Amino acid sequence: MKKYLYTLVLTTLLWSCGGSGGSDSPEPEPENNAPNTPTLKYPTNNLLCIDNTIDFEWNAATDPDGDVVTYEIQIAKDNQFTQIVQTVTNTSTLRTISLDKGIAYYWRVSAKDSKNLSSDYSSVNSFYTEGEGVSNYLPFSPEIVSPTLNATVTETNATLEWNASDVDNDPLTFDVYFGTTETPTTIVSSNQTSKTFNVDLSSSETYYWKVVVKDDKGGETIGQVWNFKTD
Repeated sequence: MKKYLYTLVLTTLLWSCGGSGGSDSPEPEPENNAPNTPTLKYPTNNLLCIDNTIDFEWNAATDPDGDVVTYEIQIAKDNQFTQIVQTVTNTSTLRTISLDKGIAYYWRVSAKDSKNLSSDYSSVNSFYTEGEGVSNYLPFSPEIVSPTLNATVTETNATLEWNASDVDNDPLTFDVYFGTTETPTTIVSSNQTSKTFNVDLSSSETYYWKVVVKDDKGGETIGQVWNFKTD
């Protein structure tokens, strides 16, 4: 009898220590959320900076998890950021950077938390650094509006639309290149003042287009090549 009771007690203890046989799963890791997107303060869009050493400033991003946030500042010579001249990481919302004179630049900022999750980039601001003896500044690169890059268009026609600006506030005209070659060479409209142009489309094609922006003093800026598809 004693032996039976001993065996029963031992079995009960072993079952108690084992719990549910190790089937308890660990607590899931809490989901990490990206910081929100910063907004730019200075240089403002289309600004002519009288100094080439510039205090870049933006509004602070917040992180929903309370993580520490750092910032990545990108500065490029084109608004598609294929010609990046500076990529800088910063812990505060102010950074002084020296650049070349007489150049059109474009800048944006993203926020990153301590777990390396980043926000989207901010909108892009363009600015010029004042050049010695420069009497006319070239227009800024045109910005795509529609169709958006790599979009699929389902209609048999489309309206090409873009934005453009000039730090001198010169009147601008536009040459529009459009076709099915990756480097469009056909001018479908020249010296127009409108920032839109209508085109007819065929199905199952990839179209490429670009805009050349010209001011009234002989300055011109060739835009990036954009593309879209038809279904």
